[in-house]
Amino acid sequence: MFGGSNYEEARRRLVEKLILEGVIKSEKVKKAMLAVPREQFVPENVRRWAYIDEPLPIGYGQTISAPHMVALMTELLDPNPGEIVLEIGTGSGYQAAILAEIVAKNDPSGRGHVYTIERIPELAEFARRNLEKTGYIKYVTVIVGDGTLGYPEKAPFDKIIVTAAAPSIPRPLIEQLKPGGIMVIPVGDLGLQRLLVVRKKSDGSISVYEDTYCVFVPLIGRHGWSEENIY
Repeated sequence: MFGGSNYEEARRRLVEKLILEGVIKSEKVKKAMLAVPREQFVPENVRRWAYIDEPLPIGYGQTISAPHMVALMTELLDPNPGEIVLEIGTGSGYQAAILAEIVAKNDPSGRGHVYTIERIPELAEFARRNLEKTGYIKYVTVIVGDGTLGYPEKAPFDKIIVTAAAPSIPRPLIEQLKPGGIMVIPVGDLGLQRLLVVRKKSDGSISVYEDTYCVFVPLIGRHGWSEENIY
């Protein structure tokens, strides 16, 4: 089992692997992946596997994405210091911490912030605790609710990231994305999705770029899958 410095070494080796594989391309994503301790965002019984490049169970039928997927989605989202980001699907809080490291922690303007929505109250609380113990809670607001509705109270957002599989792009999320903004979202059926990069133009129309195939847990909500159809 890893201990303190061994976790850091495992993190460094994982980041080096993702750089060699071409997943991590930018210095900001590299620094964020090195800074955020993934072992603090997984249940204790799977902590020893925190730096294996695989999804891990976090309870309630949910998973923390594999590190390569977190890095890839962050690269595609292209977050920058001072931006306001909406995340749909908080999970354990790890992706929110990676985003907060980039947009808020070293933002001299103090504007950067991550709003993240989780539908499962117990997971939202797990994420809050993880963000508190790692110091990221000051840059992240965790909300319990239907992520497919977005978060109109703080819209529009510079960037939106969705970490669950949608049958289509939820209309409220398109509406809450700023002109010039980017959304990254997996869209497809329950067995296989395509990672989409959605860009909103100044006239409100969108362009969609299709990236890699992927498999995520379903996005459940009014503009996603219904719970009755999943279970």
